[in-house]
Amino acid sequence: MELRFPLILDGATGTELQRRGYTGDISMEQWTLAHPDSIRELQRGYVDAGSRVLYTPTFGGNAVRLAAHGVTEDVAAYNRRLAALTREAAGGRALVAGDMAPTGLFLPPLGGASFQQLVDAYAQQVAGLEEAGVDLYVIETMISLSDARAAVLAVRAVTDKPIFVTFACDGNGRSISGTDVTAALTALQDMGINAFGLNCSTGAQMLPQLRRLRAYARVPLIAKPNAGMPEIVNGEAVYNCPPEEFVALVPEMLKAGVVLFGGCCGTTEEHIAALKAALKDAEYVRPAPECLDLLPAATEKEAFFLPADATHGAVLTADGDLEAKLSDAMDDEWPMVALKLASWADVDALADYQYMIRKPLCLICDDAELLEAGLRAYQGRALYEGNLTEDALAPLLEKYGLLV
Repeated sequence: MELRFPLILDGATGTELQRRGYTGDISMEQWTLAHPDSIRELQRGYVDAGSRVLYTPTFGGNAVRLAAHGVTEDVAAYNRRLAALTREAAGGRALVAGDMAPTGLFLPPLGGASFQQLVDAYAQQVAGLEEAGVDLYVIETMISLSDARAAVLAVRAVTDKPIFVTFACDGNGRSISGTDVTAALTALQDMGINAFGLNCSTGAQMLPQLRRLRAYARVPLIAKPNAGMPEIVNGEAVYNCPPEEFVALVPEMLKAGVVLFGGCCGTTEEHIAALKAALKDAEYVRPAPECLDLLPAATEKEAFFLPADATHGAVLTADGDLEAKLSDAMDDEWPMVALKLASWADVDALADYQYMIRKPLCLICDDAELLEAGLRAYQGRALYEGNLTEDALAPLLEKYGLLV
């Protein structure tokens, strides 16, 4: 089954499994395996309502999240078994998307994880999803670029299947870790993803951010909102947005470039059926980026669009007090900062102090292996200056979106 736009995704999994008896005393993945008919019934209902992509019930299926619930062996097998349930429910009528979500770990200074830990946690999950034969991957409810980049790299290490990425953000377009969604789009869309968007907030919150994203997006946009804001009733979150209200903003979202629609928390098969009706005869609005003549760079928190002749001041070295050097560079008049990578210690220093960088970063390096390590460590989209050949740089452009 090919991807044809507009494309209808599925609705909520978590809140619907709660209605079917899940209480939270074990992980949702463990509960689902013990109650397979619940997920089959739910997902068959979504297909009947109009969904053409079903998410596997593996939101918490990465190695970190499973370990928190005592599952420490054969993460791949867990994901394979869960994905098989969705394949059964799809019945050849919908594509199966391997669902991946945050690890809950953070890099310094917010946490003590290394980037490789994140990649490894996702790699085990991807192995199981690939064994199950998923058709594509969804990396959803992202709150940090480190998790999103790690998940993308884990998928791209084994397959070229489509990848959709969605972030959760507030009304100002920022995730709870402070990442602006335009920074996430800028960093990820040249790492090989196939669509980008938002999930897990209301449609009214999403719409201004989707309009903002359209100015920079070269990939299709996704909207997967909640069924309104939850109300706490008898200790439980209740979503009261009816289907007709849920789809009221669909015409405006289409104008904003959204072509993949679904539902997040609180949505049901009735919401998906309403989406199908609202999208009848809708036309695919192709991405229309407005900044093609600018260089799209990003830190972990902010996006920057630079003229082609933008330059930097003195090249910083990581020896000595890099923290003080970066502090000074953030306050100087140059539009970007340059850092030389000449050793593995320099890469480690970049990983340790990248949180200080509030300008576009240009990496100066003549060693392809060191440069790749630096690009892996840096949770943004960097520029390059140096003497490496086009052949040496080509895989780094494709894998990390390096700007040359």
